[in-house]
Amino acid sequence: MKVIGLIGGMSCESTAHYYARLNGRVREALGGLHSAEILMWSVDFAPIAQMQAEGRWEEAGVRLAAIARRLEGAGAEVIVLATNTMHKVADAIETAIGIPFLHIADATAEKIRTSGKRKPAIMATRFTMEQDFYTGRLREKFGLDAITPDEADRALVHQIIYDELCVGRVTDASRAVFVDVARRLKAKGADCLVLGCTEVGMLLNGGNSPLPMFDTTLIHADAAVNFALGHVPTAQAAE
Repeated sequence: MKVIGLIGGMSCESTAHYYARLNGRVREALGGLHSAEILMWSVDFAPIAQMQAEGRWEEAGVRLAAIARRLEGAGAEVIVLATNTMHKVADAIETAIGIPFLHIADATAEKIRTSGKRKPAIMATRFTMEQDFYTGRLREKFGLDAITPDEADRALVHQIIYDELCVGRVTDASRAVFVDVARRLKAKGADCLVLGCTEVGMLLNGGNSPLPMFDTTLIHADAAVNFALGHVPTAQAAE
């Protein structure tokens, strides 16, 4: 089993779901008392969130790349960045390390293509919904026509993510808001829904989503387990 280097804390709420999923999947695959080999660096999210808000992406990339190098030096054999938004600096991380980096958008897009869907709606932070590093990758690398909420809904989803989900607050009112946004995305022509922020699964699930759902947290963690257990070729993971 390969050692997974997990960069988490963005937020710590979703990172806990990653940790549980990684260990659960390894236990399912190997049985008994088996669990995942994980080296985790959980960052203090407040300074990173400030960098996001101020557009200091290069500085954030340097910070996360340094963490990835230290995880590699400690014995990690693959790097998993447990956040969608910070994949904006994925290139900085990839160029800083000599081990594979599993991109969350790639893992998700492969699942969507395999399912036969082509028009995924994205619910995420404003950075992920509005900037091209994520939706552009889905379009250019995988031929997917991503659909995002309108301006008012983007602002509302972003606010709920940062003010509530990232601090562990889950309310029925916000759950209803997310369901309504998903319904409007379906009306715009989406054929599936990408939970494009690792916290969105705290509110949406297969029971309340009006669209077939792709939870990036679970998909990304499963891809890491597949790699760690030798189910994914190194070349494919490094693409």
